[in-house]
Amino acid sequence: MSIAQATVPENCTRRRFLAGLGAGLTASLVMPEILDVAHASQTGETPAILGNGRHRYEWVSGWGRLPDGMQFGSTHGAVQVDSAGRIYVNTDTENAIIVFDDAGKFIRTMGPEWKGGTHGMQIRKEGGKEFIYLTNLGRNEFAKLTLDGDTVWVKGYPEQSGVYTKKEEFKPTGIAFAPNGDFYVTDGYGQQYIHHYKSSGDYVRSWGGKGKEDGKFNTPHAILIDTRGRTPSVLVTDRANHRLQWFSLDGRHLKTLDGVENDLLRLPATLHIKDSDLVIGDLAGRVTILDKNNNLITHLGDNIDPRKRATNRVPASDWLDGQFIAPHGVCWDKKGNLYVEEWMAVGRIVKLRRVR
Repeated sequence: MSIAQATVPENCTRRRFLAGLGAGLTASLVMPEILDVAHASQTGETPAILGNGRHRYEWVSGWGRLPDGMQFGSTHGAVQVDSAGRIYVNTDTENAIIVFDDAGKFIRTMGPEWKGGTHGMQIRKEGGKEFIYLTNLGRNEFAKLTLDGDTVWVKGYPEQSGVYTKKEEFKPTGIAFAPNGDFYVTDGYGQQYIHHYKSSGDYVRSWGGKGKEDGKFNTPHAILIDTRGRTPSVLVTDRANHRLQWFSLDGRHLKTLDGVENDLLRLPATLHIKDSDLVIGDLAGRVTILDKNNNLITHLGDNIDPRKRATNRVPASDWLDGQFIAPHGVCWDKKGNLYVEEWMAVGRIVKLRRVR
């Protein structure tokens, strides 16, 4: 088992939610050997090795070096990998997107106009060229950029939905694309809806709203298109309800995975699929991997201290290699290495190198 970290803005409604987490944040039992691994990594005796079976990873200490005088600042966004293997991470500073190579060498920054609230991000290839799609809380917008950071288009709140009376009610947290080019935007910190658009950008429909029943949400934080089944489906992390929900591409509810039973999911915040496996960054201190049938394969970096989960205020002096605090963004690269962005006031990006 293992642990993970992530970050949230100080004014985020998540704080009100966290006050009532209750059983969702109850400390879980952790295997003794996991504790030993974390301790060894802290003392420098040996690298922390997380996971089991075909999902074993080495915690790469100190990955992601910045130039002298530059700091991450608050990290409260996503992580993505382009076709060349470059790693893109978000911050709340004027360096809204920072790019590294897979060894953690700094390449460049971009997006000063997106400072403050860059949150969800997806890199997508279109006609042989890749683009960045991102959501921004501070601007109440989502946008398409080139890999160099140039803006292609920007969209605001979906007035046609009838859900909003003003743009400030729209706080988009995630974006995902269907195989036909249609895309879906989650309003995770706003009115709790999923909004569907055609590939042309035209509005199609919305579904959701706040609630506990199937088809409703309490922080629909991240979204992706699950292509592991016979037909693609829309997969949403219903974070404060401690569950995942699947929908057809036209918004019909298909199924729900309850995360409370057996402490499977605490605060599922982010998603990525590689081959038939699903990785989930859990804001409450770990990364979870499920198989094609959504059965547990392993938890990575599980944080056994509830006081150091789902908070962005743990000082760097208290961080442990091999242990997460608040995972907020997660992505595999082509080699099967994992990159995790944590919600941290001073920024934390982690690389887990796949061990074969």
